[in-house]
Amino acid sequence: MDNRTRKLLGAIFVNGVLGLICLLWLIPTIGLLISSFRNRTDVQVSGWWTVLPHRAWVKTGEVEIPADADRNGVMTIGGATGTFEEFREGITAPDGRRLTWVGNRRLGRVEVQEQQWTANTNFTLENYESVLTGKEYEITLPDGSVQIQRGDDMGNAFLNSLIVAVPSTVIPILIAAFAAYGFAWMNFPGRRILFIIVVALLVVPLQIALVPILRDYVALDLNGTFLAVWLAHTGFGLPLATYLLYNYISQLPRDILESAFIDGASHFTIFMRLIIPLSVPALASFAIFQFLWVWNDYLVALIFVGAKPDVQVMTQRLAEIVGSRGSDWHLLTAGAFISMLLPLTVFFSLQRFFVRGLLAGSVKG
Repeated sequence: MDNRTRKLLGAIFVNGVLGLICLLWLIPTIGLLISSFRNRTDVQVSGWWTVLPHRAWVKTGEVEIPADADRNGVMTIGGATGTFEEFREGITAPDGRRLTWVGNRRLGRVEVQEQQWTANTNFTLENYESVLTGKEYEITLPDGSVQIQRGDDMGNAFLNSLIVAVPSTVIPILIAAFAAYGFAWMNFPGRRILFIIVVALLVVPLQIALVPILRDYVALDLNGTFLAVWLAHTGFGLPLATYLLYNYISQLPRDILESAFIDGASHFTIFMRLIIPLSVPALASFAIFQFLWVWNDYLVALIFVGAKPDVQVMTQRLAEIVGSRGSDWHLLTAGAFISMLLPLTVFFSLQRFFVRGLLAGSVKG
């Protein structure tokens, strides 16, 4: 086998594995999206894949139950013979039809079903309307009765998550960029020791810092405010941000910076005019990490913001919905997809910088 053939087979194998991983990731996401547009009854009785064309038993009529039928024994209905339990499961008649008992033993009915090509495309936007707003809405149950429920009002939680996530992403990026430039291109006493401390903070578990920070916040009357969670996320994200940006900024061409210094540019001018534009890949890769972490955070928001309805973030609101509506999968899928939508948008908008930022500083020369 020549070298060209080995490279071709290797490329096919790698692309095949990557394609399989993407498919495995996309299938549940597609299922979540489809389920979020289906009504309660369809979600409870069938899987999301039934929206695709498939062979299924479809009701074509009903058969009258004979008045003398022994409902506690063996009955003959519509050419099929069986007990009540067997009819409940469905009995196939000699002509290929299936007879199914619907309802209880005393007041039930027998449906006639035939296999046909069908697709369950009964989509609705009511799930999103219910999840996003706090208005009352009506639910029509399979028996025809109407039930009135109040929406979960996730719209306010979505805005709160934005209020928390955007500053908690921008603030550490700005501070870490200044710090990384200082560590990379400025000489000052204790630079190495300070940088070692920053790197060492990467291994400190977040949980051990919660109690001391909470105690200080209570003393400063900051707990329960958005400022408290901004500062907390900034502190927790700064070590990684500084280390990641330092690896990138320290590898920028020295000639460019030396030319700027010779022309009389200050450190601030070099930072704003050269470092920031050249560091966009590293800044974008950290922005993805930080935004996804803050958006999906539950613990920090619960401790420093609280669980009041007017300040709840998306993760807290979803947890409440799971607790109060654990069986309402049509609402849970809608809420979950809303919580996924913005992180996916951020990732795909910045993904072209992601790999470049992760590889920053990994290769020298």
